[in-house]
Amino acid sequence: MKDENCIFCKLANGDIPTNSIYEDDDFNVILDASPASKGHALILPKQHYANVYEIDDEVLAKAAKLAKKIIVHEKEMLGCDGYNIVQNNGEVAGQTVFHFHMHLIPRYKSDDNENVIEWKHKEFTDEQMKQICGQMKYND
Repeated sequence: MKDENCIFCKLANGDIPTNSIYEDDDFNVILDASPASKGHALILPKQHYANVYEIDDEVLAKAAKLAKKIIVHEKEMLGCDGYNIVQNNGEVAGQTVFHFHMHLIPRYKSDDNENVIEWKHKEFTDEQMKQICGQMKYND
């Protein structure tokens, strides 16, 4: 279902003009209007899902396959040296538009934007790591 108040729903469905590089029944892949690098694109589902917690598993799988297809093509066309695939969930994680989307960010050795993705590494004791592991243990 589309959300009539969502800017990314409007972009994904062609209600607002974009620089689209790929489109199918489920997705529109557009160039980011404020790119981190040449070729920075967004995979936008045409249906509204606020984040990864809400997206249908089948749609998520299609998005991952599409990401691979697009970055393989862009690497060949743009000659980039690497790629970041970024998907943020929640404001604290950097999500600013609450419509699931994936950033496909080509990386170039010559780029002046070396820290597109950066975090400070944390250190935990062995005991803390065991406790965290116990909390996170998942059995399907």
